[in-house]
Amino acid sequence: MLAGCATPMPRRDDPYEKFNRKMYAFNDFADQVAIRPVAVGYRKVTNDTSRRLISNFFANVKSPITIVNDVLQWQPKYAFTQTSRLVINTTVGVLGLFDPASEMGIDAHTTDFGVTLAKWGVPEGPYLVLPLFGPTTGRDLPAIAVDQYFLDPVAWYGASHDFKWHAEYLPQVAYLVTLRSSAIDAEGLLQGVYDPYVFYRDAYRQRRLYKIYNGNPPMEAIQALQGDENLDVDKLLEEQQQYEKKSKQP
Repeated sequence: MLAGCATPMPRRDDPYEKFNRKMYAFNDFADQVAIRPVAVGYRKVTNDTSRRLISNFFANVKSPITIVNDVLQWQPKYAFTQTSRLVINTTVGVLGLFDPASEMGIDAHTTDFGVTLAKWGVPEGPYLVLPLFGPTTGRDLPAIAVDQYFLDPVAWYGASHDFKWHAEYLPQVAYLVTLRSSAIDAEGLLQGVYDPYVFYRDAYRQRRLYKIYNGNPPMEAIQALQGDENLDVDKLLEEQQQYEKKSKQP
């Protein structure tokens, strides 16, 4: 988080930073003029309860992604747990709108083929920002295609139907709107951030690291994530403090 709030430093893992920053600026513009307004409108016409039910539904529908990847990662316990959640929430939970599995103490867990590749020893590769899609890495990019085209029932529905005006893609659009809507509450994290691009980059990579190590990454992995094992934390804090003082000036 410190690296995300300080002046960008030379990185071994961001060789395409110039390109990535342009794509980040484009995505930010697209979000502000089109994507975010739709998400805000969605929140205005729904309440917390309805949004939770819709989120529950999509989480349940997309659970095969986690189940298959748990099997590929040789995590039979997690695979069994997620399969149990799918069965219980689809039946007792009325197609996943409700989450009785959590009330029964069967906790949710998510993973994907990018994590699977990491556990198989595939290196992370360079950090990339794609237009409209957002952050990914050389390892996660092909993994996204595997999850979307082979394991995601929502994508299957769109690919197997052909409605007027491409209405078959409405479930996928609804999922993306729901996803963007859930991020609005976290927008305050960017207030006072020195460089939002660095913040997003490091936040994405930290999240991926914690997924790969089931929430407990080793210290050497955390140090490697920073791109420099000799990172000067005091200098980063000083730069952040200087930026905050400057931003408060009229």
